[in-house]
Amino acid sequence: MRGILLLNGQPYRGEINTQNAFVVCCDGAYEWAKDKVRIDKNVGDYDSLPYVPNPPPSKIYPAEKNFTDGEIAMNALFERGVDTIEIYGGGGGREDHFLGNLHLLYLAHARDVSAQFITETSVIFPGNGKVTLKGAKGATFSVLPFGGPVHIIKSTGCKYAYPEVIGYGECRGISNVVVSDEACVDIDVNDCALIIVNRGKV
Repeated sequence: MRGILLLNGQPYRGEINTQNAFVVCCDGAYEWAKDKVRIDKNVGDYDSLPYVPNPPPSKIYPAEKNFTDGEIAMNALFERGVDTIEIYGGGGGREDHFLGNLHLLYLAHARDVSAQFITETSVIFPGNGKVTLKGAKGATFSVLPFGGPVHIIKSTGCKYAYPEVIGYGECRGISNVVVSDEACVDIDVNDCALIIVNRGKV
């Protein structure tokens, strides 16, 4: 089952396909999402929304808590049994929230749930093993360590060859280019990389 998570950052202006998906909306994201997509569950503390959304949340959390609304929503998707998650509306706004939203990807990765963060300008996802980019010829993409050093076994279809190791704190994996119909980066299965694929020319 697909899961869709709507966050209270920069509103996503593109189309969101909710067919065969369970959609969870966080707090103030309801403002940009309510007339755009079907919402199955609303969650949050509602410090960013001055009214009760529809469907009404089963619980309103206190504003001072140990988890963000995004974490609560992710756990609601895990409880639903989803195996893939798409996150929209997580970019823009406060930088600390944006970084926290990226860590939601790691949370999904740790549970063996495929997740991607989709913004107007990029698609971001954690990956290891054989990561393949299809139909992306000409696209700019980056591979960054996520949680520790990344060991790259090999890469094909890329303008620049990757080093064997990209250490945590290094930026050597930024701004590669897909030069064939399919690019592949083979990453050690014990590592985790953050893959950023730019949508359009950058």
